[in-house]
Amino acid sequence: MDLSFTPEEQKFREEVRAWVKENLPQEISHKVHNALELTRDDLQGWARILGKKGWLGYGWPKEFGGPGWTAVQRHLFEEETALAGAPRIIPFGPVMVAPVIMAFGNAEQQKRFLPGIASGEVWWSQGYSEPGSGSDLASVKTKAERKGDKYIVNGQKTWTTLGQHGDWMFNLVRTSNEGKPQTGISFLLLDMKSPGVTVRPIKLLDGGHEVNEVFFDNVEVPAENLIGEENKGWTYAKHLLSHERTNIADVNRAKRELERLKRIAKSEGVYDDQRFRDEIAKLEVDIVALEMMVLRVLSAATSGKNSLDVAGLLKIRGSEIQQRYSELMMLAGGPYSLPLIREAMEAGWQGNFPGGNPALAPLTSTFFNMRKTTIYGGSNEVQRNIVAQTVLG
Repeated sequence: MDLSFTPEEQKFREEVRAWVKENLPQEISHKVHNALELTRDDLQGWARILGKKGWLGYGWPKEFGGPGWTAVQRHLFEEETALAGAPRIIPFGPVMVAPVIMAFGNAEQQKRFLPGIASGEVWWSQGYSEPGSGSDLASVKTKAERKGDKYIVNGQKTWTTLGQHGDWMFNLVRTSNEGKPQTGISFLLLDMKSPGVTVRPIKLLDGGHEVNEVFFDNVEVPAENLIGEENKGWTYAKHLLSHERTNIADVNRAKRELERLKRIAKSEGVYDDQRFRDEIAKLEVDIVALEMMVLRVLSAATSGKNSLDVAGLLKIRGSEIQQRYSELMMLAGGPYSLPLIREAMEAGWQGNFPGGNPALAPLTSTFFNMRKTTIYGGSNEVQRNIVAQTVLG
């Protein structure tokens, strides 16, 4: 197993780094490096910049308009954009639903939906979780009843991330109650501007609006928006979740946030505390180990060997690391981490008081927000069961 990069790959890294430095708006980079709130314009603006370059769908094959990069090139692109302070690509369109449309959609659906995703013009949302269906997605109850050339959708989705911005939503819906729960699920694409769709915000502890409830009241969806076959949606959902769980690992963001943790610790005078530095060192070792796991998968892919099915492992370790660095930042910031005053945050207060530390963006928000990472995308407890079954049989 060779984990070193070739001269060609290093050249590719330098080209990406130079392009990102020239095209990433500084105000967006500043917000990312200091954990300031990103607006829809920030997120979609960067997506459109990438889309114009042809890099928003950076994991896509050339036949669908992507750059056709190797697994290693995709990893280097993710690393360079993260370290430069680029926002995470909102994954629901280019990373999650696009591969499903490519793999299981028909030619007309591919022609209709993929260009808007690749350009960054169309914002997609995910309709998976329901009030009684989280990690157990097979129990979804949102119903889609076929009537002629359309489906009538009724039900509710919840924890819909950034759903207030959504143009379209991909949904798991129940089209049959016969047999096992998994056999009655279909994968449906829904225009969120359709009559009967209601998006209701779920306010977080810091007053932020990141997640939502979405209600469907006799929403009409053309039957042509069904992906693949009716009642085969569980297969497509599992294909999508493998992309989501790998994306959640986000080792490159962890590397960037590790450097931010060190900046905060040094500025607050705790970096010289041996026990605190031990915790930073242990975190750094685990981030390197996670990166090695990613590179091991990439090495197998580039050599033509069967890649390990480690999406669950990547999700477990990556999500736990995110929680650890957010907690260490809170400990380093001490009492200055605690204020959660929305008006002060919006007015630009980030520790900018005499003797204060500008790196102390509202750390409490980050800390609480990261509590979700071990739950969404399939809780880590469920993932450990899956990994055990895969390894032990």
